[in-house]
Amino acid sequence: MTSPLEGLLSTLELTDTGARTSEDIFTGPSQWMPRGRVFGGQVLAQSLVAATRTVEDDRALHSMHGYFLRPGDVNHPITFAVDRIHDGRSFSTRRTQAFQHGQPILSLIASFQTVDDGVHHQVEMPTDLPGPDDLPTAAEVLGRIDHDVARHWSNERAFDVRHVPSPIYLRVDGERVPRQAVWMRAVGRLPDDPKLHRAALAYASDYSILEPILRAHGVAWATPGLKIASLDHAMWWHRDARADEWVLFTQESPSAGGGRGLSLGRIYTPDGTLVASVAQEGMIRLPDPEAFV
Repeated sequence: MTSPLEGLLSTLELTDTGARTSEDIFTGPSQWMPRGRVFGGQVLAQSLVAATRTVEDDRALHSMHGYFLRPGDVNHPITFAVDRIHDGRSFSTRRTQAFQHGQPILSLIASFQTVDDGVHHQVEMPTDLPGPDDLPTAAEVLGRIDHDVARHWSNERAFDVRHVPSPIYLRVDGERVPRQAVWMRAVGRLPDDPKLHRAALAYASDYSILEPILRAHGVAWATPGLKIASLDHAMWWHRDARADEWVLFTQESPSAGGGRGLSLGRIYTPDGTLVASVAQEGMIRLPDPEAFV
């Protein structure tokens, strides 16, 4: 058996099919998931790796905007078609479509830029939050539960994720507010490749970004009948950071309604450097919404 981190790295090792028409074609496997559906963060990261493989090395990924179109099947490989939309003097743009069974499951556009100088500022990181060493791991919260999802979240994910103020796996403790934070890092050392670390942060950013919506209404992941799915995902990389070292992911939801909710997030290194910003809208359906008002 491979470790969770080895499993992640193997999914990001895409195969170049050598096909050249109007697009570059790659294929990749899927990680096993308890419900049989491809994890959204996985197909995001793979799509970004595919796009990066078609860009000159001096251009770094700085933004992406994607839509989840259909659920993916973990039992089948994924094909990634990259369209080289534009190569300018400073920026390159790529469109990646991820396919299974001849149908797109994700469509995204990513932009890359050469190193440049300019003005600098950032929103400051909150300083009144506990550090990761003061928070329980998922294994400590879920490790004794005999359920396939609990086992997966406890020991089979490639990232260690620790919640501030507390996780919402089984219940929502404390104040019902549309905000939270998580500390996260890969569960082992990753290769020294900044491009891989940017893709890995995209992967991990999909774990918990919609949780502020659930927390605001006292809805735990274990709520019977809860249906939740990512609809789109946007991310901007401001500076380099290692995904195998702790980062703080602050999250808030400014709005929910119509069966959808929006969450925004910022990712910081422990020294307070803002390295990425994230936005995602998701479908949120409850069995009896009036019970959570």
